[in-house]
Amino acid sequence: MKKAERLNQELFYLNNKRRFHLEDLTIEFNISKRTALRDLDELSEIGLPYYTDAGRYGGYTLLNQTLLPPVTFNVQEVQAIFFALSGMKGLSSNPFEKSFPQIQKKLLETLPRKQQQGIDSMASAVYFYSTAPVKSVANLDIVMQSILNEQALLITDTQHVVRKSIIQVFELFYRNGIWFCSAVDLVTHKWGTYRCDKLTEISLYDGQVELFSNAELQQLQDKYEATYHNIQFRCVVNKAGRDHFLRDHYPNMRLVEENDKAYVCGGYNITEETYMVEYLLSYGKNMKIEYPESLAKKYRDYLTGLLE
Repeated sequence: MKKAERLNQELFYLNNKRRFHLEDLTIEFNISKRTALRDLDELSEIGLPYYTDAGRYGGYTLLNQTLLPPVTFNVQEVQAIFFALSGMKGLSSNPFEKSFPQIQKKLLETLPRKQQQGIDSMASAVYFYSTAPVKSVANLDIVMQSILNEQALLITDTQHVVRKSIIQVFELFYRNGIWFCSAVDLVTHKWGTYRCDKLTEISLYDGQVELFSNAELQQLQDKYEATYHNIQFRCVVNKAGRDHFLRDHYPNMRLVEENDKAYVCGGYNITEETYMVEYLLSYGKNMKIEYPESLAKKYRDYLTGLLE
């Protein structure tokens, strides 16, 4: 094993330890005590925080267990990172309170000049045309923090009527220029999808409230989808319609392929019928509603209204 590789593996090995002895390194990596001591000196120089315990049974104690071992990337991996960052430039709002161009600039400055030129060439040859955010959203970082730390949020929702709620967020997602979050109301225990740009106030709730585990939140979402979206639909689509579905569809929909035919299937609530019609209109001639008849009639009436 090369020295650089061994040092990197030693950092990972020590990452979850509070205390260790020199013998731990000699046995784990099959090295001499002299080599282990030299390795510890070099690990200290690159940021391993430890002190030596005195005494007969002494060893080493780590001052900080949140070690971040150095990671190296080859040229293709570096290109992949910048390729991904380029695709995220259009997000003026993100859960990390950082702009992707700013992150890209910082990363670029760490690369050798030759690699910088390669990244510049790639950036000038690759373009991403994506939907720009409808509205910049503040406090997405708080929403993300609440998910990771399993905390409740106090929000003011203005989408339909102005209403304060205490919610627990299960997931955060971006779609067609809009940030959404799926969450359960911790007072009514009702599941809902919230438009983040319609939330005028978002803060961590510090009161006493009973929270759900991740598994329980998944069960609540599954139950909601099964009971709320109780009207089943099916539409046959041609090849262009299939491609359209893969580019643009909602969680309550799925693509089913049977006997060389493709179908868009799923469920919706009666309150979403107009939204369903407006979505299906985007398929043009590449889709035909098979059932229910009520959806097909709503679709025809909507078209008639447009012509009038």
